[in-house]
Amino acid sequence: MAKPTQGKINMGKDLVVLINQYGFPIIAAFGMGYFIYFVWKWVTMEIKPVMSETSKTLIALVDRIRMLDNDLIRLNTKLNVILEHQEEQQKQRQLKEPQ
Repeated sequence: MAKPTQGKINMGKDLVVLINQYGFPIIAAFGMGYFIYFVWKWVTMEIKPVMSETSKTLIALVDRIRMLDNDLIRLNTKLNVILEHQEEQQKQRQLKEPQ
């Protein structure tokens, strides 16, 4: 079994002294404040840059999807025009053919 180091013992004793002197709620509030500061710093330094880069990528992908959607609409319209033209030609051929 490993023995605790002198630094850990002193820190534990210091914590007990602080709790005896100021009370647990005050020490817990400082601990929670440090935790909130740590999380805030982590989010602003690590997560925020990644999110902005991801946002740029997402915008680029949405733009590409819109372009593809417009292309599909144009192709569908062209296809409909060609099909209508073929139907008209068939009708005209049927009218010209003697029965």
